Amino acid sequence: MTDASDNTLIAIKVVVAMPDKQLVKELAMFNGATVSDAIEQSGIAAEVEDLVIDPKMVGVFGAKVSMDREVQDGDRVEIYRPLIADPKEVRRQRAIRQAKARE
Repeated sequence: MTDASDNTLIAIKVVVAMPDKQLVKELAMFNGATVSDAIEQSGIAAEVEDLVIDPKMVGVFGAKVSMDREVQDGDRVEIYRPLIADPKEVRRQRAIRQAKARE
């Protein structure tokens, strides 16, 4: 963990959404802790089978951030999974199916 700038505790959440459930860990951390510290302290990696944490696929409240970003009181640290399908391709295929259904 990084050096805490003071002994103030902050409350954060670390979340990961799996296909069948969402796992949420609530933590109290010292001010100055990073996203990396939060993920490590949460223990989520050990709880979710086959979870690979890509440092480029983490965020806070839906915005991607680096692992060394300091967390703030109330932050929700999110671990993103890789997409299984390209959203543009899915929409394109749906439009083709709908067009054929109207014929």
